[in-house]
Amino acid sequence: MSIAPTASQTLGPFFNYALPFSADLTGGGKAEGRAIFLRGRVTDVNAAPVRDALVEIWQANAAGAYAHPLDRDEARPRDPHFNGFGRVLTDAEGGFSFTTVVPGPVPFEGNRWQAPHVSVAVFSAGLLRRMRTRAYFPGEELNADDPVLAAVPAGRRPLLVAQAEDGGFRFDIRLRGENETPFFGD
Repeated sequence: MSIAPTASQTLGPFFNYALPFSADLTGGGKAEGRAIFLRGRVTDVNAAPVRDALVEIWQANAAGAYAHPLDRDEARPRDPHFNGFGRVLTDAEGGFSFTTVVPGPVPFEGNRWQAPHVSVAVFSAGLLRRMRTRAYFPGEELNADDPVLAAVPAGRRPLLVAQAEDGGFRFDIRLRGENETPFFGD
């Protein structure tokens, strides 16, 4: 007789099964704009690394255009070599890394602009739904007026600004606890 595991006996989610992964958003270095890496670590409430967490990023290209059929603003041209989406699993130390470009500013409602940013989603065992946040870039003039960043309490905004590091940026994600990364609802 075969006994199937019950829901309380299963582990997961198992992201590495049948999901396409891409850590390079630049088309092998062909995308326009300043090529960078965006790397960091995902940690839990105890600052321990979260292994096999799924980290996804979605961003505009260097001109501020998304690789999406509804983004048709001719002033912000699409880049055929930039797909704007990447997905990786964290390693044993909770680490992740993407090769991308610094995104341009993107429009927001009311003729306002959003500062250059990368949308980040994290999903791992123990989470019932993905956690969504953003990585902003240090020194960006538009950070001061970004409507989404402004919605985060002032003392927590620095947790959403990546740190410059060796030709790229570091953005660590703390799922819970002290210095928890600010997350946004659906």
